[in-house]
Amino acid sequence: MPDERQRGPWVGSPVLRVEDGRYLRGTARYVDDINLPGMMHMVFVRSALPHARIRSVDAARARELSGVSAVVTGAELAPVCPPLIAQMNRPESVPVTREVLAIRTVRFVGEPIVAVAASTRAVAEDAAALVEVDYEPLRHVVDAEAALAEGAPQLHDDVPGNNAGHVEFTAGDVEAGFSGAYRVFSKRFYAARHAAAPLETRAAIAHWDDAADELTLWTSSQAPHLARTAIAHHLGLPETRVRVISPAVGGAFGSKGFVTVEEYAAIALSQMTGHPVKWVADRYEDLTGGSHAKELIVQLEIAVDDDGRFRAFRGHYIGNGGAYSLPFTTALMDPLHAATLLPSLYAVGACAYSIDAALTNKTWSAAYRGVGMTSGHTARELLIEEIARDLDIDPVELRLRNCIPSHPYRSATGMEYDGGSYAEAVVRAQQLLDYKEFRIEQAADRARGKFRGVGFSPFVEPTGFGSAIAQACGLTSTFFDTVRVTVEPDGSVVVSTGLHSHGQGHETMLAQVTADALGVGVGDVRVLFGDTARDVYGSGTYASRSAVIGGGAARRAALEVRAKLLRIFGSELEVHPRDVDISDGVASVKGSPDVRMTVPELAAKAYWGALERQGDVDPTLTATRHYDPPQTYSNGVVAAIVDVDIETGLVHVERCIAVEDCGVIVNPMIVDGQMAGAVAQGIGAALYEECLYDDDGQPRFATLMDYLYPLATDLPTIELEHLQTPSPVTEGGFKGMGEGGTIAAPAAIVNAIYDALQPFAVKIDRTPVTPAYLIDRLSAAGG
Repeated sequence: MPDERQRGPWVGSPVLRVEDGRYLRGTARYVDDINLPGMMHMVFVRSALPHARIRSVDAARARELSGVSAVVTGAELAPVCPPLIAQMNRPESVPVTREVLAIRTVRFVGEPIVAVAASTRAVAEDAAALVEVDYEPLRHVVDAEAALAEGAPQLHDDVPGNNAGHVEFTAGDVEAGFSGAYRVFSKRFYAARHAAAPLETRAAIAHWDDAADELTLWTSSQAPHLARTAIAHHLGLPETRVRVISPAVGGAFGSKGFVTVEEYAAIALSQMTGHPVKWVADRYEDLTGGSHAKELIVQLEIAVDDDGRFRAFRGHYIGNGGAYSLPFTTALMDPLHAATLLPSLYAVGACAYSIDAALTNKTWSAAYRGVGMTSGHTARELLIEEIARDLDIDPVELRLRNCIPSHPYRSATGMEYDGGSYAEAVVRAQQLLDYKEFRIEQAADRARGKFRGVGFSPFVEPTGFGSAIAQACGLTSTFFDTVRVTVEPDGSVVVSTGLHSHGQGHETMLAQVTADALGVGVGDVRVLFGDTARDVYGSGTYASRSAVIGGGAARRAALEVRAKLLRIFGSELEVHPRDVDISDGVASVKGSPDVRMTVPELAAKAYWGALERQGDVDPTLTATRHYDPPQTYSNGVVAAIVDVDIETGLVHVERCIAVEDCGVIVNPMIVDGQMAGAVAQGIGAALYEECLYDDDGQPRFATLMDYLYPLATDLPTIELEHLQTPSPVTEGGFKGMGEGGTIAAPAAIVNAIYDALQPFAVKIDRTPVTPAYLIDRLSAAGG
């Protein structure tokens, strides 16, 4: 709870998170903590092959096992739950169909074929082991370029060439930019697949209540209202008959922003059996059958003048979407986000990109913190690093020389930056790192056989993901988000939102914004979310949108309720509302602080003092406001110093500095936590994490012994500093900031490694940069 002695203003204050008590005490309730009468537990029989025809499924022995209530194949499920069809709302997107349970063909290892529901999970697993599937193996392909090549095995008859979408874009005179250039530099870069792998895996309980004619789904989701809309639309139900409850969520990072086929199966089995059905993914299922992200092949070209000024950018982005397209975002999501951020903070007016969304025999791709921006950003920044070396220009100076101004700016891809501290953040990082002194130390270290390097990675992050940002990123969609603020009869305040917090601290952040706008204390505000039957509609939490959209809508609604309180005060004491102020829960006449009423007293007048009201006084102390903001962008820089052991290939990150500008900061502690966590994930992407499939299409990352994360001991203390450039276009001047560290940190680490290995002329063309990869690079370079 916040310090009761603390007073407003609350925005900008490091208020302790009000939600943390239940997590620290272990009383937070997750999906797996929920048990309903008669509940069955569901597991799946999953494909052992990457691509095969299903000749037959024999489930007779499984159905005979005591405690089993249902063993359902894809053909049996289809009449209850039709297949999913994914297509982005743009003409280049090719529709891709996925059955909830595979019927005739499996397309990746881990694809569900049969759903089993039983009295306990152990019984369900025993029954699943008794199901026999006869396969006819088919040719498979796991490489994106190979999947697009002529003669590749076709995954879907109605997706020619395994391409879920080809997109082309050009702005400015790109051909003139390249033909008149002093030099043209190019690079091919591969970013490996990542798994978000939150601490809590995907989990759901479906309860189809025939008596109430209502479906209730408890799910570990970051977008409960979007889940309700998707389920109702897909099953042909009125949304009033679908309730989605998302309780405590143990991390998401984008991977819980959609409805899974397993959740649809649970809904269907509940309808078929009359029992509630629970499914909790084990780690193997989560890693191999869940969603992955960010696998890209990037081919970039940059045309430069002889002084290092950028003339034109050109890129080709090949995404690896896996076997299916995710509904709404599709396999285009990662390459499209990478491409639209190609110019970043660089002043280049000519830009072109092309995109291909390959389908392969891997599990499908979805959002993960930084989406494809991480991969595209790393490729571009590494090429800029190489350009600086080749032209003998300091890499920081090259970036500053090409940096856009700090005022609002339109990028070559049509993004309307609302101003920031683009160059200032880079200069500040230089100062914090003591860049000149490091270069002196580095030279002395090399003379002793110690190879240290420094890397910079400035970034621009699209935030406040609403209609304007979505369309700037190539998604022709609109978004609907509301917040309701209500003052109760006792003066306490309830905020209802369609956002969802899965670790970000929304209950504190939204309470701070509301408290300031309304004139009460943070402790007087309760924030509710996660239940579609109770809370106002919203598109959920992802893409650095909550502070901008949720904060903006809460501020608008709270100011409307505040105006009602002021009118009640004015009516009671016969003063004009403009002469009244509300602060720390007390309304008083400006200049006469003794003429006052508390917010509880005003609330009592509103609810119970109807006969005393006059004129335009509105007694309904509630307001619901919608907010769909203009484009807004955070910026900053991540800088790192690494030490590379050339004998083992091990990389030690000595220092990591992050300078962030997210406009007006609501809560510095929350911003620090988000930024540090994002950078840590970026370091993981740079050095450790990869969803590796072998040539046989088998996943080699099925446990957390195989899919590597950075340990706390692998990470340095992340040094954080903030600049504040309030947005001129958003409510409160807020910008988002949840993903910048993940977008930028990998490039900082990789550039630092590249810098450290300059004596060996080693070039890096992929992430993660593992010890084995570095040893190979050093050997190839004769190091």
